[in-house]
Amino acid sequence: MNKKTVLLLGFIILKFVLQYSLISSDYDLQRDEYLHLDQAHHLAWGYLSVPPFTSWISYLIYLLGNSVFWIKFFPALFGALTIVVVWKTIEELKGSLFALILGATCVFFSALLRLNTLYQPNSFDVLCWTTFYFILIKYINSENTKWLFIGAIVFAFGFLNKYNIGFLIIGLIPALLLTEERKIFAQPKLYVALVLGLLLIAPNLLWQYRNGFPVIHHLKELADTQLVYVDRLEFLKSQLLFFIGSFIVIVSGWLALLLYKPFRKYRLFFWSIVFTLAVFMYLKAKDYYAIGLYPIYIAFGSVYLGNQLKEGWKRYLQPVLIILPILLFIPMYNAFFPNKSPEYIVNHAKKYQKFGLLHWEDGKDHLLPQDFADMLGWKELAIKVDSVAGTLPDLEHTLILCDNYGQAGAINYYTTNKKVVAHSFNADYINWLPLGMKIKDVILVKEDDDEDKERKTEIPLFDTVYLAGKRINKFAREPEISIYVLRGAKVDVNKRIKDEMEEKKNYDE
Repeated sequence: MNKKTVLLLGFIILKFVLQYSLISSDYDLQRDEYLHLDQAHHLAWGYLSVPPFTSWISYLIYLLGNSVFWIKFFPALFGALTIVVVWKTIEELKGSLFALILGATCVFFSALLRLNTLYQPNSFDVLCWTTFYFILIKYINSENTKWLFIGAIVFAFGFLNKYNIGFLIIGLIPALLLTEERKIFAQPKLYVALVLGLLLIAPNLLWQYRNGFPVIHHLKELADTQLVYVDRLEFLKSQLLFFIGSFIVIVSGWLALLLYKPFRKYRLFFWSIVFTLAVFMYLKAKDYYAIGLYPIYIAFGSVYLGNQLKEGWKRYLQPVLIILPILLFIPMYNAFFPNKSPEYIVNHAKKYQKFGLLHWEDGKDHLLPQDFADMLGWKELAIKVDSVAGTLPDLEHTLILCDNYGQAGAINYYTTNKKVVAHSFNADYINWLPLGMKIKDVILVKEDDDEDKERKTEIPLFDTVYLAGKRINKFAREPEISIYVLRGAKVDVNKRIKDEMEEKKNYDE
């Protein structure tokens, strides 16, 4: 085993060790993670929230025991593989040992550490972007058409994971047309590769068609409720913070694509980032959508700096360039990760405020960063729902109905009662409602801002209606959640569920 392999293995091992130490035991899983984990029990070629790839990983996690260890393992694995791809890219670009260490260090100590703490599609998304760019470099260097087919496969898996990778292609096409690499469009096998990619994603496209293209509704809802608050200057500021320790390396790589003669054939990458960022900013995309852009430019910058630093300066600048990402990561470690208790964060709010971390998608500042608040109170909620369910005599005919997917997913993940299965009209859960179930009783899990706190609308429909419990946590995204019991249905609950589903469908349209 040579020195390079030992170093790469060292980065991979350190990556896993650090990822498992970034979250305090004060926190549960994040709300999105519960939804993704529940998809393992409802395998399909598509979902309202995401394409199917995440459900495949969720099913694997379920087979492995569904423990937090495995839930955190896969995003850490995808992060580690991103480092490997950057390493291999630097080797392909004829980078030195210094360039390999610099590139791996810059990717390691970046926003990927935070991204890789959560079980969401984002970690694999960044891996797919980076791998696709690497494959494009391999094709440019060799003109071997096998890389076109490998690229089509990588894109297809990226698409089946998160539609965000479509922006890679949107930014890449005009970049190709502006450079000599436009000749790729005259390569017949490119179109055969495109057909291969289309065949691989066809099941998901068919699912979208059969379900009325819910991705369009999802994007519209996202634009109306979240992206409307996105500030374009804040978007750019976030790009800087994501890779602040690697800023010099990324800019060096970007400029080298214009000025460094050995990189002339890769000039399309300069234009690619210009067009892709322009599209993201025009659409007011969330800042983290663009994270997949940067690892490949770290590779270019590392090789350029490794080759161009003058001999007299190398002994001084090389250690500085490697240490800089680590030093700038320290303040990030103390603010960007849920490694401090909620009480500590509230007592040191200024530190989090200066990074804009207390600013949520609703455009307002709150006690905790949004992701942190989304990791609190879930286990306690499940325990309380279990306790309430234990007081009812016939759980097989009891519907547990929640306000949102976070509540339903958390209850289903943490419950110790096999008969407790939570449902919701929210997100993917609307497709998983037990329409054939005979319902006698209902447990309602409601946010405290619900207008009908006395459940006046349900009283005529059931023999008994009462508040059975509350989960209160002032730091959670939902500070108060009420648990109601509705016993002895006087109406056909299934029909009312179907009517409400139809009403919601019409409203969404």
